[in-house]
Amino acid sequence: MMKRAKKAMGGAANRAAGGSSALFEQYCDPATDEIGPEGRKFLRTLHLMPINLCVLAVLLSLMLAVHAGVERFCSDINTDPSDRKVLLLAWKMRAKRMGFFSREEFQSGLTALKATTTAQIQRALPGLEEQVECNPDSFRDFCTFAFKYCLTEPSQKLIDIDTAVTMLAIVMPREPLMPRFCDFLKEQTEYKVINFDQWTSFLRFAQEVKPDLSNYRDEDAWPILLDNFVEWGRRNADRPIDFT
Repeated sequence: MMKRAKKAMGGAANRAAGGSSALFEQYCDPATDEIGPEGRKFLRTLHLMPINLCVLAVLLSLMLAVHAGVERFCSDINTDPSDRKVLLLAWKMRAKRMGFFSREEFQSGLTALKATTTAQIQRALPGLEEQVECNPDSFRDFCTFAFKYCLTEPSQKLIDIDTAVTMLAIVMPREPLMPRFCDFLKEQTEYKVINFDQWTSFLRFAQEVKPDLSNYRDEDAWPILLDNFVEWGRRNADRPIDFT
């Protein structure tokens, strides 16, 4: 009985692996065995865009590499490439490089989702959003992944402010303090980049400090960036939030 059960489980696992592998083949570049970039022709048009749209386009191009395979994949799962669900999918695949899905990452992600078809992936995506919204550990892990996903060079440890602002809006859209913090980052001139400690500290800050900053205490050991944000926030408490 036990042998039959193990054999059945093994057969199901092999069928799932075969299904995700066949799906991967539909979108991968045979030369590299990856879903990744073929070209960046659209980058030549970026100088014509307003700066905020330019930053967003660069970020999304890095995330998705504007590759025909990636575009088809997003189309087949009925998800816009700029949708947060695409970043959630990259998180589930534990993608190491922005704009690339290796065969191993793709298959392990689909195994975790229990999906072997685009229809099954599409049905699984809302569950990823629910997971990060309802499970604090998953949300923390997703935020950590998002920062590291922006590190496009092996020795890179910092992300620029424009990228941080764009990614914060994607990663934590429901955090009440996020829009005002992004306004602060865009307006201040002292910091050109942020590090991992500042990124994760804002996550904790957003969860512990009230939107009106009333329970912020000077003696708490927050990074100076966040102390400056509180000073700025109190000076600009009545100013409308810039959502651009």
